[in-house]
Amino acid sequence: MALEANVCCGSGGAMSLSFRGALKPFPSRVSLLQSIEPRRVPFLALAIVKRSPKRLKYSAPRFSKEDGLLYVEVDPSGADGWKLDPVVKLLKEGAVGVIPTDTVYAIVCDLKSQSAIERLRRIKNIATSKPLSILCHSFRDIDTYTTGFPRGNGQGTTNIFRAVKHCLPGPYTFILTASKELPKQCTRYGTTTSKYAYRKNVGVRIPDDSVCQAILEKMDAPLISTSAKSPKENGWIIDPVVIADVYGPEGLDFVIDAGVRVADPSTVVDMTGSFPRIIRQGKGPKQPWMVAEDDKDSAVEEEEPTPYAA
Repeated sequence: MALEANVCCGSGGAMSLSFRGALKPFPSRVSLLQSIEPRRVPFLALAIVKRSPKRLKYSAPRFSKEDGLLYVEVDPSGADGWKLDPVVKLLKEGAVGVIPTDTVYAIVCDLKSQSAIERLRRIKNIATSKPLSILCHSFRDIDTYTTGFPRGNGQGTTNIFRAVKHCLPGPYTFILTASKELPKQCTRYGTTTSKYAYRKNVGVRIPDDSVCQAILEKMDAPLISTSAKSPKENGWIIDPVVIADVYGPEGLDFVIDAGVRVADPSTVVDMTGSFPRIIRQGKGPKQPWMVAEDDKDSAVEEEEPTPYAA
């Protein structure tokens, strides 16, 4: 039975939110996208051909929220940010869903919800040996959940913080030392039957994306994040319709559709050593104060991509 919810906004404006259950994936043509820039790791993505009749199945209301997931189409510019209010409410209640970033789509949940973090791991099938990243709204969040960026000591040490401010918001993931405020679920690894060990580091992002930032601004804390990748293929899923089909049956609560993305994840920079070291070259260009990995290390990254954020 169809179910439609109309929510008024402003003077007479209305929005239609669509709900769906675990639908079978529809036939699609899959193409592989690969970066051809020099010294860049080849990134794969599963891209579905954008056919209006196929996408309309998510526009037509079908199921209640109890039986499926909430699917919301938004303007990538963030012009209709009011549509995000139901999503923010779900996140604060412990939901796990998909949102856009300035690189690829990310599966996220509230950092303050222990049950949501465990559910995110189950949905994405992330082993407890893999760390999780956080999406931050501002540097204040970074200072709260990490020990922050090196700020120099006035004795010749570079003030990295000043340099980083020119990169963020932007397509970078910086690996920093975690503070005690960060949930242990983000840093621990091991098994439920053995004593946990703890990682001291966490990947942090401040995405330069209007929709993502609008959500983060309404949250009380950063979002736990992991990239939306194919469970069977080593590639990013760049179409939210495909993400809904793949992860909806696994228990996903919502998907925000801001259009098909490009298979170009963030550049990952390790800030925990004696110098900022690029461990994955992505969308963010190499800065003069960053040191790149050599060709051999880059080849390793191709076979085993970094587990940090999109």
